[in-house]
Amino acid sequence: MKIIRKSLYLLVASLVTMLLTGCNPFGMGFFTPIPVQTWMGDRISDRVENRNDHKVPVLPPITPGHRPYCEDPPGQQEILRAMPRVTRGIPYLYEEFRDDIEFTVEKLVDRIDPPRFIPLLGPAQLHHCHWKCTMYYTETIDSSYPFPVRIKRRRAEVIYIDKDHFHLVATSPDAMQEIYRSMTAVRP
Repeated sequence: MKIIRKSLYLLVASLVTMLLTGCNPFGMGFFTPIPVQTWMGDRISDRVENRNDHKVPVLPPITPGHRPYCEDPPGQQEILRAMPRVTRGIPYLYEEFRDDIEFTVEKLVDRIDPPRFIPLLGPAQLHHCHWKCTMYYTETIDSSYPFPVRIKRRRAEVIYIDKDHFHLVATSPDAMQEIYRSMTAVRP
């Protein structure tokens, strides 16, 4: 019986030392590092920093005799975020870059729909602002293995961006004042 107990203790002690040391992937328990791709941090920060990219803003009512225009064209960062991402390559085997980037932006549509009832918003008008953005760049494909190769091509990419927004509709001058007051009130 003593021999069995002694061999059992020896077996448990050796298992514990093997699990807590060496190349065991679970040796650190909860603090075991998990390998993460380098681009993962960029994707997470894009999601956190640009959360309002796909939300439609709500603006105050259009005053009588005034027609609003689409005056804020998409910026360079917005166009770059809308572009397809560069292919994630393998270092020294296949890498892709975009250099010498130039932009042109032209307005395609500037139209206001008639008032209608929008759920969760009330009576509102949809203002359509559609833009055509052309991006010119030099695409560079680089490879160093098995023999060095560099290919440079001039490219053009067209992106269509919609910057639609709602304008609330006031039925009376008092309602318009109330809407302006509520939209410009300082919130704690």
